[in-house]
Amino acid sequence: MVESRRRHDWTFFLVAVGLLLVLNFVANRYFFRLDLTEDKRYSISDQTKTLLANLKEPVNITVYLEGEFPAGFRRLQNSTREMLEEFRLYSDGRVQYQFIDPNANTNEEARNQFYTQLAQKGLQPTNLFAQEGDKKVEKIVFPGALISAGSKETAATLLKGSQTASPEERLNQSIEGLEYELATGIQKVASTSAGRIGVLQGHGELWLPQAADFLGTLSEYYTVNRVNLSQVPNLNNFNLVVLMKPTQPFSEQDKYKMDQFLIRGGKLLFMLDGVRASLDSVREEGALAFPYDLNLQDMLFKYGVRVNPDLVQDLNSSFIPMVTGYMGNQPQTQLVPWRYYPLINSFSELPVTRNLDAVQTKFVSSLDTVKAMGIKKSPLMWTSQYSRKRDSPVSISLNDPRVDRYPKLFNQNAIPVGYLLEGKFQSVFKNRPVPEGSSIPFLPESKASQIVVFSDGDLAANEVDPRSGRPLELGFDRFTRTRFANKELLKNVVDYLLNEKGLIELRGKEIKLRPLDKLKLREERTKWQAINLGIPLVLLALFGVVKFWLRKRKYAR
Repeated sequence: MVESRRRHDWTFFLVAVGLLLVLNFVANRYFFRLDLTEDKRYSISDQTKTLLANLKEPVNITVYLEGEFPAGFRRLQNSTREMLEEFRLYSDGRVQYQFIDPNANTNEEARNQFYTQLAQKGLQPTNLFAQEGDKKVEKIVFPGALISAGSKETAATLLKGSQTASPEERLNQSIEGLEYELATGIQKVASTSAGRIGVLQGHGELWLPQAADFLGTLSEYYTVNRVNLSQVPNLNNFNLVVLMKPTQPFSEQDKYKMDQFLIRGGKLLFMLDGVRASLDSVREEGALAFPYDLNLQDMLFKYGVRVNPDLVQDLNSSFIPMVTGYMGNQPQTQLVPWRYYPLINSFSELPVTRNLDAVQTKFVSSLDTVKAMGIKKSPLMWTSQYSRKRDSPVSISLNDPRVDRYPKLFNQNAIPVGYLLEGKFQSVFKNRPVPEGSSIPFLPESKASQIVVFSDGDLAANEVDPRSGRPLELGFDRFTRTRFANKELLKNVVDYLLNEKGLIELRGKEIKLRPLDKLKLREERTKWQAINLGIPLVLLALFGVVKFWLRKRKYAR
């Protein structure tokens, strides 16, 4: 019997070892991971897996989030590390990463030089206040990463989200966007152009240097060309056509080329002003702003949207410098809120606009939708609850800030200033004669396509340094030294239009915050400490007593 027992034990041991060897072989040959969380926070998308699997050269990622952080930043740090480990595994080791502490150098001069180098590469510092023992300390952190492949390098900002959100919510928004930020950075340095963009010219549109930063950003991902409609027979060479702040009317021939481009499946991005207004033309005694006549209203109306000939004012606005008095013969300048520059903080939950920071607009008009069969109309962004519309002609004066301070005047809520239109569009030339001399065969109805319309022509306009003449970053306000999310918004829109089911879909990822009730936690702290410490000890003691009793009963027989 003893021999049989020994044989049984050896057989069990050998089978167990064999199973472990087989499982180890299978695990090495066939890679898989399981994510059992409800919101799939540890899973990466199929789009990212495809990007990582198709990498042709190694990608190196340096993350500047090493060091001691408060709990919230530590969560961002750990989430970034976990995400990059997933990237490394799915890329078969072609993605390599390291974490560096930018504050590690004890030499202050060398540390400041390092800070400057990181800022020049596109990583913006953030002041972080942390508790160390009994005192509060301030640290400079660079919540970002440098991604490089071959001779290409780009910066990825990891701390994103709306600044109006609480610190916990903003960190959560940043963690939701980690995969998108890292994946787009890898795509930028490791892949070639994914689409062709035509930027329309010939009607007084924005160009260099006014739109230098936006066009430069697009050129890093796509092939961008300047297009004069009167000089090309059609727009078939492009996937997307962009129209930025035209000031002169379009001919029927030009409209027909845009219309048939859309009908054949092309995408359109319009940034249009409803009223001719600029701060340079405003004087203290006032100036009248009249509507533009671009000859595009019938086309937009057919597609399902209308840019109204009005100006929107909002109590939530940015600032302009204004002379408020004199000291001797010296003018005293002060920043005052300019209600014609609404700051947009209300966005849709679509991936294009989800978790965006504030967007700055200038002399923006309202948008209305009209009936268009088969077209889905989704508002992208709108003003605050303290807004109003002023119909043209609008009298604009530098004295307006003294009058426009009363909230009761701003009694209109959520005025839309951006729309996404999707579906099968009807040609504006349906049941109308085709313009003479056109060589494009007429099609009455489109394949499924998309249009994005913003009622602000300056949305893509960057400021220019008055001293050097160099264009500043899009969204940077040189008066308040604030960065707005204009560039991120437009980049997201272009990504969506050119690759609807691509990486832009990652911005729709949602990780739910489940914060503890701090008041209840403080009140019931002792109870839960006792439960968490006492119950395991009681169970362990109970198990020992039962085991002892069973053993004694067995051998007492």
